[in-house]
Amino acid sequence: MAEGYAGDVLPREAWRMLEDDPAAQLVDVRTTAEWAYVGLPRLEAVGREAICISWQVFPEMQLNTNFVGEIAARGLDKSQPILLLCRSGVRSKHAAIALTAMGFERCYNVAEGFEGDRDAELHRGRTGGWKNANLPWHQG
Repeated sequence: MAEGYAGDVLPREAWRMLEDDPAAQLVDVRTTAEWAYVGLPRLEAVGREAICISWQVFPEMQLNTNFVGEIAARGLDKSQPILLLCRSGVRSKHAAIALTAMGFERCYNVAEGFEGDRDAELHRGRTGGWKNANLPWHQG
């Protein structure tokens, strides 16, 4: 276990886990604004939808104190693989650590996130990330 959670996986590895394990679930921890304006992963090809639960609440970006409760309310089992995704992999790592601390056994951070790191021109979506890996997504 890496740093209090199951570890990091790159977007393509996350996709393979979703393809190979019907119990694996993607949880997008970004904000409502990001889902609406940046886009969302599409998981129809693997027979499910991403669960969207914000780790931080827009616009103040305070911690969602009911995050774990919202995860539990969605019926996620503590033993199933949970892949957590944010913009770049920072918030999702914190969410993976928090869920693991609450007894969820297989929480993975999707490193590089949905948009990846900034490039030389300070733009996201061109270097790393779900979108840059050409994985299925759609604009909210």
